[in-house]
Amino acid sequence: MWRKNKNRGNILIVGGLEEARSLANSLLKKDYRVTVVNKDYGACEKLAENGRLNVIFGDGSKKFILEEARVSDCQVAIALTDSDEINLVICEMCKEYFGVKKTVAMLGDPAKTNFFYQMGVDRVVCALNMITNLMEEQALMDEMMKMIPIDEGRIHIVEMPIGHGAAITEKKLWELNLPKEIIIGCILRGDQSLIPRGDTRVMEGDVLVIITSDQDKLEEIKELTEYAKI
Repeated sequence: MWRKNKNRGNILIVGGLEEARSLANSLLKKDYRVTVVNKDYGACEKLAENGRLNVIFGDGSKKFILEEARVSDCQVAIALTDSDEINLVICEMCKEYFGVKKTVAMLGDPAKTNFFYQMGVDRVVCALNMITNLMEEQALMDEMMKMIPIDEGRIHIVEMPIGHGAAITEKKLWELNLPKEIIIGCILRGDQSLIPRGDTRVMEGDVLVIITSDQDKLEEIKELTEYAKI
């Protein structure tokens, strides 16, 4: 049953066990409603130990199971099965039949990343590339730590996704006229971590890593980047 309170939105997670449980717990703490679908009954029993989760036993690649999970009410669908092909099918069904705004697919083979994006998946998460990116991002953060005194809460680092129709899409960074308190420290594009330059264009699907000394200034650029996000 859905909980009737001040939740931020509805999220569907299909497949996985530990990944799904960890992600669901994180989303619940942020006041999202979360439904998990799993075709393994034992996994469903373990997931159901969290009474706040809406757990559906069944094959999430089947339309009638997605209907039972009320995916049409979800802003985001996340496919975490151990099959790349099934994850793609789930994401395509959620968009085509149920109008889900954003889909995320776990991918085992990084060579398929571009194909998944071409097929309309909004975000592709590859375990191998995640490890590489984390190493690169950590190196970047270590370098920024040398340059910026991040103490006493004076510096804030946040991620801002760029969605369809965002005002800054296709613009070069020098054209954005951002407040002086705002720095774009990194751009996450697919499985790449880009060091931005003045002539770097902001693209749909990018995630901007924002560094600011004044958190209030973030409100000035939210409307330029905001869209449905997890």
